[in-house]
Amino acid sequence: MSCFFIQLRCKPGTAYKVADELYEREIISQLFSTSGEWDLIAQIYPPENVDIGQWVNDNVLNVKDIERSLTTLTFKAF
Repeated sequence: MSCFFIQLRCKPGTAYKVADELYEREIISQLFSTSGEWDLIAQIYPPENVDIGQWVNDNVLNVKDIERSLTTLTFKAF
């Protein structure tokens, strides 16, 4: 599976706390703070043959203070 990206909106004032929790879980390849509608964007390489929706729910969205997410899957096109 290719990587996917997940954008996260955090409760006000909690983006650093959410970022720390994601790093502690050792599930992300890269994590950036962003401007605009979303607070963070993470690049993730999931384990092989997992249900991405379930994996995201079990490993990312259960972090306290995440209010909303947008997951973008990537595909090998070239």
